[in-house]
Amino acid sequence: MWGNKKGSSVKVETLIGQSTEIRGDIVFTGGLHLDGKVVGNVIADGKDNCVLIISDRGCIEGEVRVPVVILNGIVIGDVYASERVEFSNKGRVNGNVYYNMLEMAMGAEVNGSLVHCESEKKLLEHQKHSEHAEETDLTEEAAV
Repeated sequence: MWGNKKGSSVKVETLIGQSTEIRGDIVFTGGLHLDGKVVGNVIADGKDNCVLIISDRGCIEGEVRVPVVILNGIVIGDVYASERVEFSNKGRVNGNVYYNMLEMAMGAEVNGSLVHCESEKKLLEHQKHSEHAEETDLTEEAAV
């Protein structure tokens, strides 16, 4: 978004159009550009050079687990970015953002916590903790 950065040369291999809505999880490698809506989690399968670009028309209702996230749209759920998150002025997250490096333009919005994680190991600990908390909640609901 602001200058020449590592990962900015990643080729966008997958495009989800504006009039498309996907219900279910998406696992991808390389670059994913989202103009439509995803109801489910978006997960990068490849460890390196995975980038998610969410346009101002894009929306995700679910968790995002991608090394590099460029956000100009809306995410309703937690964002886990082991490398960096870039928020444009229209970027919105209703959930927590776990990041290594963060760039935010004036006007961007996070309704949740910003949690700095310097290493991928620390980020994975947060992921395991949140998964354990979800399992505990489901167990408690089943007991009621």
